[in-house]
Amino acid sequence: MELNREHNAAERELLKGIEKAPFRWSNLLLKKIDFYIIGKFFSTFFFAIMVLAVISCVIDYSEKVDNFVSKKVPNHDILVYYMNFVPHITALLFPLFLFISTIFFTSKIAYKSEIIAILASGVSFERFMRPYLVGGGALCLVSLIANHWIIPVANKQRVGFEDKYINEGNYTFAGENIHLGIAKNTYIYMQTFNNGALQGNHFTWEKIEGTLLKEKLMADWIVYDTVKKLWRLNNVVIRKNDTMSETLTHFPTMEAKYPFKPADLIKNEAIKEALTTPQLDAYIENERTKGRENLSLFYVERERRTAQPFAALILTIIGVCIASRKIRGGSGFHLALGIVISAVYIMFLQTSTTFATKSSLSPFLAVWIPNFIFSGVAFYLYRRQVR
Repeated sequence: MELNREHNAAERELLKGIEKAPFRWSNLLLKKIDFYIIGKFFSTFFFAIMVLAVISCVIDYSEKVDNFVSKKVPNHDILVYYMNFVPHITALLFPLFLFISTIFFTSKIAYKSEIIAILASGVSFERFMRPYLVGGGALCLVSLIANHWIIPVANKQRVGFEDKYINEGNYTFAGENIHLGIAKNTYIYMQTFNNGALQGNHFTWEKIEGTLLKEKLMADWIVYDTVKKLWRLNNVVIRKNDTMSETLTHFPTMEAKYPFKPADLIKNEAIKEALTTPQLDAYIENERTKGRENLSLFYVERERRTAQPFAALILTIIGVCIASRKIRGGSGFHLALGIVISAVYIMFLQTSTTFATKSSLSPFLAVWIPNFIFSGVAFYLYRRQVR
């Protein structure tokens, strides 16, 4: 009894001394155990990237090999394409790479009882998390910079290659009900447009001042002359209104130079991946000026570039909290649980993104809602660990 009282008293004194211990900047420095965990973290992450990138390239090549052979694509072009494809697929799956890597190597050191030994030596779980936050934060910072300025440069060459050899110029067009602002107070409309024939049907040109329609031109169809760089109109009716009188004029055919080309009618959604963030902002503003209505995909892409690295850091915290416990299922159970969580995250992201592009949900909320939800999950799992 006496020994127990003395032991408890000594323990209380030790705890008091720890609580009163002065703060030292040296406590923030990384120790050997930190470098050990960060080394495991990085090596597993880059190994996972290498393996999955090779698998992705093989799958992509098997899908496109017929095009490569039929178009007689030079080997050098194919090599450059896959050099640009690897950064694209890595950036796309970055959060999942980081999450699965965290679970895999943390589960392995937990299975070897290394985490038990670390925590038993007096290291708190908060302190144990430090190398994960340092390593994950460094990788997420690199991802953030790459998403905004580096990956789009690689995507530009990749998208150009696909347009030349794979898509065969089959862009996604605003094929019906095209509205476009071509100058101040001047707008055009086409019911349909065929890029192959460079021809549009039921064309309308309008000049509006305030609420007054000053002039309106209507044509049954319009075709672009690639030699003269102008538009040919057929069965044209021009209506002019000066508030006091209105006139109608008919022309069987006429030619006109308008400040737009067939390329301006193209909605090639892949271009959003090939623009750096400043270029993407300028593109969005330009399209808004032209009167383009649905730009949700471009807003989502801009928000995704920032939200994705934060998602990776959140998933890293979840991965540590899940895999740091030694359980009977071992690494296999941890990996299975990680894959399930990854699938749930992707489902949330796809659902919210669909609401943004097809409904009125804010693109910012669409991209960040999964992060908000999984931040709550990460906080809950973390609090369970530090109890």
